[in-house]
Amino acid sequence: FASDSGFDSGSLVGDETDSLASNILNHRIENGRQYHAYRDGAYWGPNDEPAKEILDFAHHMYLLTLDQKLHLAPIQNPQQILDVGTGTGIWAIDMADQYPSAAVTGTDLSPIQPEWVPPNCRFEIDDVSLDWTFPEDHFDFIHIRELFGCIPDWDFFFQEAYKHTKPGGWIEIVEHSVQPIADDGTMGPDHFYHTWGKTVIEMGDRFGKSFTIWEEAKERMERAGFVDVVEVGYKWPMNGWSQDKKMKNIGRWNQLRLHDGIEGFMLRLLTQVGGWSISRAQVHLAQMRKELKSYRAHAYLPGTVVYGRKPL
Repeated sequence: FASDSGFDSGSLVGDETDSLASNILNHRIENGRQYHAYRDGAYWGPNDEPAKEILDFAHHMYLLTLDQKLHLAPIQNPQQILDVGTGTGIWAIDMADQYPSAAVTGTDLSPIQPEWVPPNCRFEIDDVSLDWTFPEDHFDFIHIRELFGCIPDWDFFFQEAYKHTKPGGWIEIVEHSVQPIADDGTMGPDHFYHTWGKTVIEMGDRFGKSFTIWEEAKERMERAGFVDVVEVGYKWPMNGWSQDKKMKNIGRWNQLRLHDGIEGFMLRLLTQVGGWSISRAQVHLAQMRKELKSYRAHAYLPGTVVYGRKPL
């Protein structure tokens, strides 16, 4: 275990005991990577500096994808905003700057957000797969991004989100597939990308938290009661193979994100969930890095931005 002594535990837990603060801040070390301690094992990704950098890469990619927009939901003058699974807090901080009259709350299992943030932005340690403790009918906007492989029961999650959204308020979820595909026949049936995608899906199923929410979100949101639900698709090329200027740029960022980030994405799932040896896992990751350098396969990850409104 490693202690993050730089975080202000008093501001983190308020009146709770010092032992709780110690439990949250004593991170677990596995295979040379640092993981969260609160609700130990609930999340597959590390929370160390390399992982934080990869999360910020993804934030930049979403800005490129959405033409510098932080959201697509047509919110107007929001007063209460929730960012679920905020990670480094970068989206919540940007939203606090964009909407200075709004109170922005970011929640996560890890206290890895910066201390110096806009005055209308705050962070809390929370596991949103459990019952939510926020007031009902409270948020004008709830934002969810890259919680794939994190939620054991998505229907329960959306029910909680519905309960805590103000009537007329909006929810938006941004997710992508973990299975690369190609439209032009350049990715044959034996390509390693197929093996990669099937392995991630299998590990998520064993973990009890699926990686397929990107294609299920619209239906699940409507089932929870949200209306005016809109689904907007996007594509992330696996590298810079595209001739389209915007897609090539996103693809190069995705190549960097995956090349540097796949150890964090998969190591705990492969070893702790799949029971793989470290050497077998590293060979698998090395094969993926090799394929990412090849532009022969015009592969991409499909994704969706889905937003909907709670009826008045």
